[in-house]
Amino acid sequence: MKCCAVIDTNVVISAILTKREDSATVKVINAVLSGMITPLYHKDILAEYEEVMHRPKFHLPEEKIQIIINSIKEYGIEVFPTPTGEILIDMDDLIFYEVAMEKRDSGAYLVTGNQKHYPIRDFIVTPSEMMEILGNMKL
Repeated sequence: MKCCAVIDTNVVISAILTKREDSATVKVINAVLSGMITPLYHKDILAEYEEVMHRPKFHLPEEKIQIIINSIKEYGIEVFPTPTGEILIDMDDLIFYEVAMEKRDSGAYLVTGNQKHYPIRDFIVTPSEMMEILGNMKL
């Protein structure tokens, strides 16, 4: 079974940088690449992915960056959210929240390693929780 999810930048970066292939962040990205998770995105989300992945401290090869961006575009759904008026700790995170909110009727999730940046909502989950949800959906 498939589900839709907005993948926060911290999950993407963590998946790329980890040495552990069994980490929850890697599993989330693999679920995107295998089609189990349909990524939801907006041009501002893609711009943030690009900006963060190009930071010199990460030393990421351009090819790897483009594979991630192109995969999100190819397998994902572009969303044009309605403003929610929500005030977040880090307003740069608002687009992630609003894209997820726009597709809540479809059961969309927001997968993040920084839950404290968002309001407490049952659809805002950690990478581990997302993998548990996917596991339960297969039953």
